[in-house]
Amino acid sequence: MLVELVQATTADGLRLDGALLPRRERGAAGAGNDLGLDAVLCLHGAGSHFYGSSIFPGLLDTFAELGLAVLRVNTRGHDIVSTAASERGPKRLGGAFEIVDDCRHDVAGWLDFLVERGLPRVAVVGHSLGAVKAIYALSHAPHEAARGVVAISPPRLSYRHFRQSPRDAEFFAAITTAQEHVAAGRGAALMEVTFPLPYLITAAGYVDKYGPAERYNFVELLDRTPCPALFTFGEVEMENNAAFFGLAEAVERAPAGPFDRDVATIAGANHFYVGTTSALAECIAGWLRGAFGG
Repeated sequence: MLVELVQATTADGLRLDGALLPRRERGAAGAGNDLGLDAVLCLHGAGSHFYGSSIFPGLLDTFAELGLAVLRVNTRGHDIVSTAASERGPKRLGGAFEIVDDCRHDVAGWLDFLVERGLPRVAVVGHSLGAVKAIYALSHAPHEAARGVVAISPPRLSYRHFRQSPRDAEFFAAITTAQEHVAAGRGAALMEVTFPLPYLITAAGYVDKYGPAERYNFVELLDRTPCPALFTFGEVEMENNAAFFGLAEAVERAPAGPFDRDVATIAGANHFYVGTTSALAECIAGWLRGAFGG
């Protein structure tokens, strides 16, 4: 598949990169002509990037067969450590240094890009932290181009939930250390953490993401989601990952909003849907056809 390498500039002056796969022309074999969407915007997970996601390559054919353009993009949290180009010069970012709240600018910047390209009806598809960003960004800054959300395995970033999990001691040690760094003016100190997964992050970033403020507990934002949404979870990840214990049920029980919300569990799937991508693709395609009339 031939793609166009593209760039977008956010409202706060950050340049982001991505790749656009054009939509098939009407009448092309297998193209869906009746779907009320023009494109999907794909958001990677923590520390990943638009060209390295293990999820989206397995979904490209499905989206193309539906007649949709596919825009795979970087957010400012791409890779663990990266150097971003901004209007004020180079800036150190990446998953270790990002503040998740800034995803509002990233999502809006890419949606604006698609509108400018003549693709004004978009489904935002995020995996892992990218799914959390999709819900968070649109709940706080709705965009008229965002017609639907597909949240693939969004983790529950919840201090309360983690304190009640079997890995509470591990989490409490990490969050306490991070809070001590922040209180001492060392918020930029890098920490190697193991909860909820092994990675590198600043103390301030860890407190922001997992602290008592519950800023990014997407379950509490569901009644504010401004468009229909599909949530998928892997059967395996809900059994062995503290961020997913009971999460499908929590999404189903969350207060209703003005738009439909659907939840699907993919049998045998882990967080990266290894060996089950075709089942995930079939689930998403069915939901898109049902929600948008294809």
